[in-house]
Amino acid sequence: MPADIAPSKYERDLDRNPANHQPLTPLSLLERTADVHPDRVAVIHGDQRWTYRDLYARCRRLASALQARGIGRGDTVSIMAPNTPAMLEAHYGVPMIGAVLNELNIRLDAEALAFILTHAETRVLLTDREFSPVIRAALDLLDTKPLVIDIDDPAITHGDFLGETEYEALLAEGDPDFAWQMPADEWESLSLGYTSGTTGDPKGVVYSHRGAWMNGINNILTWDLPKGAVYLWTLPMFHCSGWCFPYTMVAAAGTQVCLRKVEAKAIFDAIASHHVTHLCGAPTVLSLLVHAPDAVKRSFDHTVHMMTAASAPPSSVIAGMEAMGFEITHVYGLTEVYGPVVVCEWKPEWDEKPLEERARIKARQGVRYTLQQGLMVADPETMEPVPADGRTMGEVMMRGNITMKGYLKNKSATDKAFAGGWFHSGDLGVTHPDGYIELKDRSKDIIISGGENISSIEVEEVLYGHPAVLEAAVVARPDEKWGESPCAFVTLKPDSTATEADIRAHCEKHLARFKLPKTFIFTDLPKTSTGKVQKFVLREKARAL
Repeated sequence: MPADIAPSKYERDLDRNPANHQPLTPLSLLERTADVHPDRVAVIHGDQRWTYRDLYARCRRLASALQARGIGRGDTVSIMAPNTPAMLEAHYGVPMIGAVLNELNIRLDAEALAFILTHAETRVLLTDREFSPVIRAALDLLDTKPLVIDIDDPAITHGDFLGETEYEALLAEGDPDFAWQMPADEWESLSLGYTSGTTGDPKGVVYSHRGAWMNGINNILTWDLPKGAVYLWTLPMFHCSGWCFPYTMVAAAGTQVCLRKVEAKAIFDAIASHHVTHLCGAPTVLSLLVHAPDAVKRSFDHTVHMMTAASAPPSSVIAGMEAMGFEITHVYGLTEVYGPVVVCEWKPEWDEKPLEERARIKARQGVRYTLQQGLMVADPETMEPVPADGRTMGEVMMRGNITMKGYLKNKSATDKAFAGGWFHSGDLGVTHPDGYIELKDRSKDIIISGGENISSIEVEEVLYGHPAVLEAAVVARPDEKWGESPCAFVTLKPDSTATEADIRAHCEKHLARFKLPKTFIFTDLPKTSTGKVQKFVLREKARAL
């Protein structure tokens, strides 16, 4: 309240105090569920089972052991792991001592990982030994190496041990009754994730305790998630903190079924064996299930709710999923907003519409989540919303409590993203007359392949690193399996004898596998009169291939 305004009767002697105000944090969700449902199964991983009593004790052991090694408030603990119990436990154990969890993308190459570990100033690295080759290469690039703890998942029999001790041994050092501390302020940082930008190095997106708590609860509201739901981890937990579902499922006292690798048989088996009720994934996962061999598919007598983001699945895929007993919810978001914050909220009157019409409706991104304050499509210069005519394009913008704190150590990028008091997504869309938004294009040249962002400029820089390449431009090409895949247009230097195999081999040396162009086109690049490459022309060519 401004100093020159006298407080009203509703402000006098009605101050915040520990009795009436506690910081919002996902940590309190685990404490409550462990108190109320201690014997309920919290985690399933292969033959292993943990109750909520077990999960809470293991998270406290992790916190205690890390604190004993000098880790505390403001320190970064990175983790390189698939969807395993250790990854889930790190989401609670690390922030219990005020440290910040940095989830590493398991698909990244050594150079990108080394940059992140350096930029985040990682003190401890928890790493699954399946990824020991790329982690060893990343560590070799560091001047200052973190404390390395190996995760020896019994589901894996290969990979080397790189660290000082093993994860279970670390937990054995900890106290299961450790008196962890609530954050002093809910604005304190909880986790750190890196997103691919259109230029330069990845940016570190910082989440707060408050924002993660709110989107964790948002997921319950969006899905009408019942108590005791069973969630299958097909969405990578490293991606936007698993869309905050590590917190959602604990709040719902649900069971989380871990899955190291996304395979059709493993998914169908888990659904049938564990009565899975909910899962998330990119449209590629839907396609994987629909096109799975009949011998792999399993029948089940309950509805499975699946949330999908990125590009909307085609109507044939939606029909196939519905025929198998799945109900699809389409959402949209970005790393900067804790994952999805926009949902194509379904209305009962749409149930009787023909399949093609339902698919067209589901292709829209939709409306804001319940606990996100604002969503609009607007002119980025004037900040005026576009007409709700389904035709006029503008930039999609969000604001509210489920928006990142900002980019770590990057004030200029943070200020640009929050210009005018709104988060600028960089995505272009329209607003329909009923208020639902729909994406039409991306102002950033980001390629979304299998739900992962790929910077076209990063791929172009690698192409330019080949001595035979004169010019290069990379755009998205529609891909039935991955949604989009990188398509490289390359102009070779005169008299060059380089082949596609040569260029491809060069890319394989410098890019993570999922970033490799699937298509190479050797041609002159179309340009404007000022020499700028006309990427819209290339996108049209890629679509026509």
